[in-house]
Amino acid sequence: MKIIVTSIFVQDQDKALEFYTETLGFVKKHDVPVGEFRWITLVSPDEQDGTELLLEPNDHPAAKEYQKRIAADGIPATMFGVADINQEYKRLLENGVKFTMEPTKMGELTVAVFDDTCGNLIQIAQK
Repeated sequence: MKIIVTSIFVQDQDKALEFYTETLGFVKKHDVPVGEFRWITLVSPDEQDGTELLLEPNDHPAAKEYQKRIAADGIPATMFGVADINQEYKRLLENGVKFTMEPTKMGELTVAVFDDTCGNLIQIAQK
């Protein structure tokens, strides 16, 4: 068994698609209409057959509440791995990304946290 799709709640699928592709650099794999929303998945440009990230609409009241509460408590919704966190931090800052935590060593990892503009805090990590 392996993980093939994981999801993240977003407030606006179009805004999320733009941020995750144009700012973060993910590649759109699927964009299929499903009722009033879309099945939008993204992949790493380096692993286009790898795990997909689903931009899940937070339309359900429980999803909105979950997203709101974990963000308010400073809890990242997910974590992405990066090869060079300082280089990625600088690149994202230059692209206007707002960080809530700059690169910080935590045990074997160095992590940083940013706002994805779609209701989530996202953590990036380098081993």
